[in-house]
This record gives sequence, structure tokens and C-alpha cells, in this order.
Amino acid sequence: MSYDKEKDVFQQACLQVYTGNGKGKTTAAIGLSVRALGAGLKVFFGQFVKCGEYSEITVLARLENLILRQYGREGFIMGKPSASDIEAAARGVHDAMDALAGGEFGLVVLDEVNVAHALGMISLPQLLAIAGARGDHTELVMTGRGAPPELIEIADLVTEMREVKHYFHAGLKARKGIES
Repeated sequence: MSYDKEKDVFQQACLQVYTGNGKGKTTAAIGLSVRALGAGLKVFFGQFVKCGEYSEITVLARLENLILRQYGREGFIMGKPSASDIEAAARGVHDAMDALAGGEFGLVVLDEVNVAHALGMISLPQLLAIAGARGDHTELVMTGRGAPPELIEIADLVTEMREVKHYFHAGLKARKGIES
């Protein structure tokens, strides 16, 4: 990110994509959000597919200058998304477009938006429209497994988290404060 302290705006806002099967995409987006808040930027953090009181949500909800919205249900979507899942994703798309168009946010994070797309809850044209809606002074981060090639092509930065080894496969369940 190129940040001009004198003007308190980005000289060039970028599109970042965090994808891949490895752990850490949401964590990286939260870290960037904290950094942006520390620099005095306002942050919109929208979570698709997920809803609930994860440990990070407890903290994010308390932060000044961070707007947190969730567009999912508790638990994982197994199989075909329900009508309410699709409606929640549509609300998320609407709110994301508003956040990007309004110009008040220096950083917009759309967590798990790629998963919502992969599940058919957001179309490719919608996903690309979101990516194209950011203004000159709004950094956009789109996370989730399965980022489509078209999104990767237009992104300024793409980080792929690759699982090399995960203790989940040895039977260790999600731990509060680490995975949940």
C-alpha cells in the first residue's frame, strides 16, 4: 500500500486477494485491518458465509473506526446453499458496494467472499463488479479459498496460503483463541 501521511490518503489503492487451502487468510486480513486502523483509516470488514461469536469477532466488534458485518449463518454450509444463505450473500454484496462507493473507508475487507462465489451465492460478474467498484483511495481485500482466475488476473497482489501440514488431520479440533 502506498500511503501519503501528509494527505492521509492512499496514493494508489490496490486490490489484494488472499486465497488457497492453507490456514491464515482471515488472520492476515485482520492483521491488515489493525494496521490500517493504527494509521487512522476507517475499515469495513464484511464476513461472508460465516456468522457467530468467533474470538476475532469479539475483539473486532469493540474497535473504533471498524464496521463489522456478517453475511452467513452459524456452522458450515454443506452442499447447496439455502435461500437464506443466498439472501445473506446478496445483502453482503449490497453493503460491500455501498462501502466501496461511499469513500469513507480506507480499507474494505470481504472475508470469505471467494467461498461465497464458489458456492454459487455470488456470481462471477458480481464478484468482478465488487472488485471494480473500489475508489482511488480504498484498498480492497477479498479472501477465501478458490479465488477465480478472473479475479486473480485483475488483482494487484495475490497471496496463496498453501497447506503443508495441519494438525487437524491428526485429530486436533479447533481451539478457542487459535482457530475459533
